[in-house]
Amino acid sequence: MTKVILLDCLKDFTEDTVKDLLLPVEYQKGDKEPPAPRAAAVYRTHIPDGRASDKRAPYILHQILTGKDVQPPGQHPEAAAVVRSIFCVYHQDKQEGGLALLNLMEQMRISLLSQGWIGKQFQLDTQSGMECLVYPEEKDHFFAGEMITVWRMPPVTRIDVARVVHGMPPYDPKARHLEETFKLKGSDENGKEND
Repeated sequence: MTKVILLDCLKDFTEDTVKDLLLPVEYQKGDKEPPAPRAAAVYRTHIPDGRASDKRAPYILHQILTGKDVQPPGQHPEAAAVVRSIFCVYHQDKQEGGLALLNLMEQMRISLLSQGWIGKQFQLDTQSGMECLVYPEEKDHFFAGEMITVWRMPPVTRIDVARVVHGMPPYDPKARHLEETFKLKGSDENGKEND
């Protein structure tokens, strides 16, 4: 339920989504033959050796931008994270490169919207919307764009410290969203022992 787990789940989901979409790879020094097309590599937070990020194309990079936790009294707590996903592809032809980038981004967009959940605990917030931006100019045959998504996360719930100190489960009987989860045997709804 942490943002790190969200990025791990998003990486796994992305790799599965784009594994069959093979894209061109730039010819590198030392290559004796043109490199074979491959699926986009997926990274979290940063690209290894960021100075040579273009040489890693095609790739998708997921980064957490912001997070927000809200726990108003008497209401369900909520948690959300905003994720920025950067897409980069390589192609010798400008038109084909632009189409390859758009195809990669569309495959991800459609898959996210059709699934709605990843890792059985993170829900795509469709009310906040999904934003996509394709950069208008390519840089030396590299084409880039980004996608912004908002994810609802399992919230952190408060525990009743006094209960833990006395060896009871960390259940907060005052938390409205937990009222129906369980009641301790021999306890009333306020957590007090019954005779």
